[in-house]
Amino acid sequence: MAKADINMPDHDNESRITLGLLNMVDDNSSTSQRSMASGLGIALGLANAYLKRCVKKGLIKVSQAPANRYAYYLTPQGFSEKSRLTAEYLKQSFNLFRHARTEGCELLGLCQTRGWNRVALYGLSDLSEIMTLSVRDYAIELVSIIDRDAYVTQFAGLPVLKAMPNPQDFDAIIICDITKPQTAYDEACAGFPAERVLAPQVLHISRNAGNGERKQGGGQ
Repeated sequence: MAKADINMPDHDNESRITLGLLNMVDDNSSTSQRSMASGLGIALGLANAYLKRCVKKGLIKVSQAPANRYAYYLTPQGFSEKSRLTAEYLKQSFNLFRHARTEGCELLGLCQTRGWNRVALYGLSDLSEIMTLSVRDYAIELVSIIDRDAYVTQFAGLPVLKAMPNPQDFDAIIICDITKPQTAYDEACAGFPAERVLAPQVLHISRNAGNGERKQGGGQ
């Protein structure tokens, strides 16, 4: 097999592949290297090289599974790196608005279907602005934006709060923090029922924080 540093992608592609690999391992610990390569659209040897690099960096741990197979798990450092790369990708992506608008509408539709008519946004960002525009097409009321680091008290006609309000004041939360989405999700779940904390898939948020077996968060 060729050396791992030969014909390696540029920095942007390298970050994209690493993020994709971490997401695949997070989604399915029993995924094979061949599946990783296929899902990422790269050669098997390159996928193997990236996997080894992630293991060496302490982002992924490997354990032996039955029938000579292997199971892959993200370490705490791996979850942190996944969040960092996700934020980096979101900041650089020209497709953020299109993806966020589509997924935001899906979440608002989900809230409407479930009768969650009063919704709070968690995180002040471009994504929260997109949500304030999208909500006009739904029988949903946005009641506030929660952001402990906010420097304003009002945004798009909504009050901006630095602390979680009374949970009885709203029915659901939608995560809009694109800088630290996983942290925002974990904070929201600490003060509100997790099954009512929703997030666009584009944020790559993992549920069940802290137990080592996370599932992708979208509130489905």
